[in-house]
Amino acid sequence: MAVTACQGLGFVVSLIGIAGVIAATCMDQWSTQDLYNNPVTAVFNYQGLWRSCVRESSGFTECRGYFTLLGLPAMLQAVRALMIVGIILGAISLLVSIFALKCIRIGSMEDSAKAKMTLTSGVMFIIAGLCAIAGVSVFANMLVTNFWMSTANMYTGLGGMVQTVQTRYTFGSALFVGWVAGGLTLIGGVMMCIACRGLVPEESNYKTVSYHASGHNVAYRTGGFKASTGFGPSTKNKKIYEGGAHTEDEGQSQPSKYDYV
Repeated sequence: MAVTACQGLGFVVSLIGIAGVIAATCMDQWSTQDLYNNPVTAVFNYQGLWRSCVRESSGFTECRGYFTLLGLPAMLQAVRALMIVGIILGAISLLVSIFALKCIRIGSMEDSAKAKMTLTSGVMFIIAGLCAIAGVSVFANMLVTNFWMSTANMYTGLGGMVQTVQTRYTFGSALFVGWVAGGLTLIGGVMMCIACRGLVPEESNYKTVSYHASGHNVAYRTGGFKASTGFGPSTKNKKIYEGGAHTEDEGQSQPSKYDYV
């Protein structure tokens, strides 16, 4: 019961995380305009991975997509790639984990097969979460670098007494959604990997082979020839008498002198 609950909870947490990663990738508020000491408040700018938008004080919003690929910064393209890879891995993991759920029976699938599928989906969830967290962190680092470079260039001339108007960008809401979603996906993957250990059958049947040590205890008849070696599981039990060695079948079929005593 605990294994089923752990597996189901891991699946739900991972599902929420992948949904959050998709939402963060599609959002436009990856970077928002910093309004601190900004004299222009009638226009508010914000940017995403796929387009940049301008919102006026009247409530009108206009967005324009990035109609170029080679003209974009390399860091932005890397963030795009990481988020897309995370979404693809998460979608495949969800599909695999659905068939791996213990509460769902598909044909005569054994628990060992479900354990392998659960482990595979858990590892893929972990990789997807790491891709999302890495993508958001790279974009945040790029924002921090550009913010401080813009701040250093704002004051020029006359010993820094003249302030130039320059647009600075800070963290947007999509970054926090991406961090939380990546963390949830990572946690869900870890829970799936933990549930995998409980799905492995505890009783394992091993084929055993009996071992017989080699020995020199060979029974001989009184005539001097060897009767039998006595090796192997199919060899019949022997009873050794004073006069020689005979098997039980021989003792029953052929009368000996001890039968009349």
